[in-house]
Amino acid sequence: MRAFIAVELDRLVIDKIAAVTDQLKSALAGIRWVAKTNFHLTLKFLGNIEDNQVDPIDEALQGQFRLFPRFTINAKGLGVFPDVRRPRILWVGLIAKELTPLILRLESALEPLGFAPEKRDFTPHLTIGRWRQTDRASKNLGQELERWKDHQFGPSNVDEMILFQSVLNPAGAIYSRVRTVTLKNDRFENGPVM
Repeated sequence: MRAFIAVELDRLVIDKIAAVTDQLKSALAGIRWVAKTNFHLTLKFLGNIEDNQVDPIDEALQGQFRLFPRFTINAKGLGVFPDVRRPRILWVGLIAKELTPLILRLESALEPLGFAPEKRDFTPHLTIGRWRQTDRASKNLGQELERWKDHQFGPSNVDEMILFQSVLNPAGAIYSRVRTVTLKNDRFENGPVM
């Protein structure tokens, strides 16, 4: 199966992002838009894995993350990869100080299972669209990025990490949950907060 590890955002944040993408559809041409049901933060793309790798991956993640505290991600602004002159990916920025230690721990958990650490720096983002042809960027792309650069889409509580299966088809990818790792709930560790 084609697999990746990700976290999902709160439904309200996803709806706000989808409302902005609806506005952008008339302003930016040549983009294949990601369905809002597929919005997520990819932490690690695993590629094609065998069914017998699922349990070891799950055990490694459970061992590393069941005591990792829950946290909040803030979704803010729009940007592109690699740059405005040759855009390929349109994204929403995601901010949380916990993401750096989480990624380091994730890489060290999976490396013994044969998954090489990512060579590029981790840039937390949510992909909302991909250009079909990089030489066809809209003339008003810079304007739109400037317009939305500080837009607050809101916070999302991260309570779990998910191992997803991705099935590609002509209508777009279909993602399904394979395993879930629940993060530590610090709020109730010593009883409910009064």
